[in-house]
Amino acid sequence: MKEQGSDEGSAPPSRAPLLDAEASRAAAEVMRRVRAEGIETIRLSFADQHGILRGKTIVAEALEAAFRGGMAMTSTLLLKDTSHRTVFPVWENDIGFGKGTLTGAGDVMIVPDPSTFRVLPWSPHSGWMLCDLRWKHGGEMPFCVRSILRRAVDRLAARNLAMVCGLEFEFYALRVERANLAHADAGLPARPPETSLITHGYQYLTEAKYDALEEVMDDLRRAAQALGLPVRSMEAEFGPSQIEFTFRPDGPLAQADNTVLFRSMVKQLCQRKGLHATFMCRPKIENAVPSGWHMHQSVVDIGTGRNLMMPQSAGQPSRVAGQWIAGLLEHAAESCLLSTPTVNGYKRYQPFQLAPDRVQWGRDNKGAMIRALMEPGDPASRVENRVAEPTANPYLFIASQILCGLDGIQRDLAPPPPVENPYANGAMSLPRSLIAALERFDASDFYREALGADFCSYLSRIKHAEWDRYLMTVSEWEQSEYFSLF
Repeated sequence: MKEQGSDEGSAPPSRAPLLDAEASRAAAEVMRRVRAEGIETIRLSFADQHGILRGKTIVAEALEAAFRGGMAMTSTLLLKDTSHRTVFPVWENDIGFGKGTLTGAGDVMIVPDPSTFRVLPWSPHSGWMLCDLRWKHGGEMPFCVRSILRRAVDRLAARNLAMVCGLEFEFYALRVERANLAHADAGLPARPPETSLITHGYQYLTEAKYDALEEVMDDLRRAAQALGLPVRSMEAEFGPSQIEFTFRPDGPLAQADNTVLFRSMVKQLCQRKGLHATFMCRPKIENAVPSGWHMHQSVVDIGTGRNLMMPQSAGQPSRVAGQWIAGLLEHAAESCLLSTPTVNGYKRYQPFQLAPDRVQWGRDNKGAMIRALMEPGDPASRVENRVAEPTANPYLFIASQILCGLDGIQRDLAPPPPVENPYANGAMSLPRSLIAALERFDASDFYREALGADFCSYLSRIKHAEWDRYLMTVSEWEQSEYFSLF
């Protein structure tokens, strides 16, 4: 039998406090709310390497111990690919990060961030809090994606600059016709559900299609607003049963947190309504239109709040905007592993589909990878990066934007001329597959310096395992092509 308190990861007396003074005051307020509102359980969640929320649920009485000493978490959760398979040899002495590091399926620690506390509107007896990953002794670890984004924000702040970003998410909400919950349907991964449409689609932004989707959109909007997420608009997208939500501008860490909470909320709430929500980029359903994730971004002066992307004259980007665009373009191909991390996401990079297929920028051009929306006197001047798929880990994707844009500023890079026809020019193509993106990432000195060699090799190994499983799976195309011919 385990010693009492061992599961809570209780801190030894010599360990430094996990929360600073400000966080400790916020933790005290969370505990007061939990008692006052009769909250019974608290979900302690952390974003893993894929941006998927994992964690444990504790009873309210255990919250103080979790704030004080963290919560033990199985380290193999950090070593899984998208099928939830552990892809590192954890029973060996050294899996690539030094003897005894992340071996033996031992524990790491998650530390609740009290500033992220929410009460779940669809489960009002439940609290919800995001956590940071730490080593068992409380020290920072290189595999915490929230910490990676914080460090990128700090690097930008060292130049008295801050990034502001607004988000657009596309996804599908579908009716579940068959859940596929027979014993034989389980697996790594499990058999997906069989679905049907809520609406036929192909009537972009028509009120009739919005009305057909309004019930589910209203449920999602109300829940998002109750969670304090900065929802700005809801739209009927082009595809059948495809939806877009947009968020008001906010800071990078807040928006990354908002993203993982929103995606998890959408999937949970839809499941409770007999629906299946998917942020998969190009679902294998008839007539599907790929979903994208568009990130609007601007750079402001921390001291004055002035938007440094607002140009002085029409048709000419400001110096900072030009440098930022040039940095994004310079590192676009090696960044695709962070913006487009799945095999499926590269099937969106098609010409004439309002999606980018090459590395370029244009003025208010939705076919270009970078769309510039900048006018003299417009305080909302910004660029929109249209490269990402909705499955991207938001902490890594947003960090990549900061690191690339900052590199453009530091090196005083200049962008090439903007394009008018994004699908008929000699610009470099984006990687055409996950393995092509992996090869660019693996060869990147830029990311080894920016993210650390250990993190880069760690992420690469996980994604190579995903690619290898994909290659070894016999597809429907192969069966149709060869089974009768030979």
